[in-house]
Amino acid sequence: MLNILWPIFIIISIVYAIIVGRIDELNSSIFKSAEDTISLCITFLGTICLWNGIMNIAQTSTLIEKLTKLLSPIMKFLFPEIKKEEKAYKEISMNMVANMLGLGNAATPLGLKAMDSMQEKNPDKTRLSNSMTTLIVINTASLQIIPTTIIAIRTSLNSQNPTSIIVPVWITSIATFLTVVVLNKVLSKRF
Repeated sequence: MLNILWPIFIIISIVYAIIVGRIDELNSSIFKSAEDTISLCITFLGTICLWNGIMNIAQTSTLIEKLTKLLSPIMKFLFPEIKKEEKAYKEISMNMVANMLGLGNAATPLGLKAMDSMQEKNPDKTRLSNSMTTLIVINTASLQIIPTTIIAIRTSLNSQNPTSIIVPVWITSIATFLTVVVLNKVLSKRF
C-alpha cells in the first residue's frame, strides 16, 4: 500500500510546485533533506556501533548471564513454557536487555533468533505459540531504560538537552509494557 501512496504524494508535490512556481524551493528541499538524512544515518551508525559493541562484550563476558538471572522472575512470568536451559531463553533475555538499552536495531536480530528457536519447539507450525506472541508484544511495547535512538535523533537535530526525554520515556514505556503484558495474558487464556 505504501508503494502506491508515496509515489502519489511525490507526484502531487512536484505538480503542485510546478503550478505555483516553487520548483526551486522543491529542488533545494530535496537536496537539504538528502543532506539531513545522511547526517542522521551517520549519527545512528555511530550510536548503533557503540551499543552493538557493548552488547558483544556483554555477550562474551558474564554480564549477560547476570542480567539473565536478574530477569529470571520476569521471564518465568512472561514465558512459563520456556525452560531456563533452552537456547530461546538466553536469546529472549538478550533481546529484552537490548530493548531496555534502547537498541531496537540490535534487538531485532536477537528477537528473530529467539522466534526461530521457539518455532523449532512449536508443535503447530501454522500458529504462533503463546511465548512467540508474548515476545512480539513485548518488542512492540519496547520497555526502555536508556532511549539511545531518540537521544541520537535529538542530538543530531541540535537539541539543547537531548536527554530531557528520559523520564517521559520511562513513564510511557512502563505504562505501555504493563498494559500489553496484562492484555496478552488475559487474551492468551481466551484464545
